[in-house]
Amino acid sequence: MTEANSPTRQTDASPDPLPVDEAADVADRVVENVERVIVGHHDVTEQIVTAILARGHLLLDDVPGVGKTTLARSLARSIDCEFSRVQFTPDLMPTDVTGVNVFDERTREFEFRPGPVFGNVVLADEINRAPPKTQSALLEAMEEAQVTVDGETYQLDQPFTVIATQNDVEADRTYDLPIAEIDRFAKRLSLGYPSPEDESEVLRRVTGGHPIDELEPVATADEILSARETVDSVTAEEAVREYVTRLANYTRDHADLGVSPRGSIALLRSAQARAVLDGRDYVVPDDVQSEAQSVLAHRVRTGAGSAGSSGRDLIAEALDSVPVE
Repeated sequence: MTEANSPTRQTDASPDPLPVDEAADVADRVVENVERVIVGHHDVTEQIVTAILARGHLLLDDVPGVGKTTLARSLARSIDCEFSRVQFTPDLMPTDVTGVNVFDERTREFEFRPGPVFGNVVLADEINRAPPKTQSALLEAMEEAQVTVDGETYQLDQPFTVIATQNDVEADRTYDLPIAEIDRFAKRLSLGYPSPEDESEVLRRVTGGHPIDELEPVATADEILSARETVDSVTAEEAVREYVTRLANYTRDHADLGVSPRGSIALLRSAQARAVLDGRDYVVPDDVQSEAQSVLAHRVRTGAGSAGSSGRDLIAEALDSVPVE
């Protein structure tokens, strides 16, 4: 794992997909490695790995101190690729994220110096502490895997995943993420407080040193790229696609703001990744249902017309109400 320092390396051709069992093994290795550090969050860790295999970005949203940043760092350390971190603060500028052109006195020319977004796994720590203008620096990168600075466009290397963390406290010292940015996160996940047993195990592991310091990569960037190709090749029959569409339309009919087509695509891709983790090359409705809450709930905005229910409540209603045909 190295720091990102160049926007020049590119992958011209798509790698060959792995057999489903090998792609599942890659995912299992990453999950098991992360769990050497993170205790009691197996489901969340699996959700994160499916998002990465589905080419998605992640938003970890919770109270301070429950391990959001440690989880993101553990995941990045588990993959042998370029890792970079941005600590979002109120005075952070967009160019601090994307990079900037600097005038070279010797050559009398401007030279582009890439910012930390030029990495494979980019940790955007406490993203809601920066103003919207700075947050928007990630929009193009997350949607199109490229960055435009002073009219020049630079492609980002693959795999490329943004893992953003935000605290849901201190609202007077943070900025709300724009809906357009939230919609670009494939999943929004929370860890919550550990159980007493899990917290005791955490304390045991950190006695004498933190386990993340000894974490080694268990997968390469090329393996992740090949596993992504495997996910892309997973069969999603028309009945499954229609089920995803009906879930999305249920939210549009019962919320002030429902799930966008981008959200539907993210759900289908996540279901394909879930199928691979289960060793299958085809999607079943259970895959869609397993992924629906983390993929859809944060995209929904409810109001008086939906009895004040939260996004999670509405997705639960949709899963109960929309038939599987």
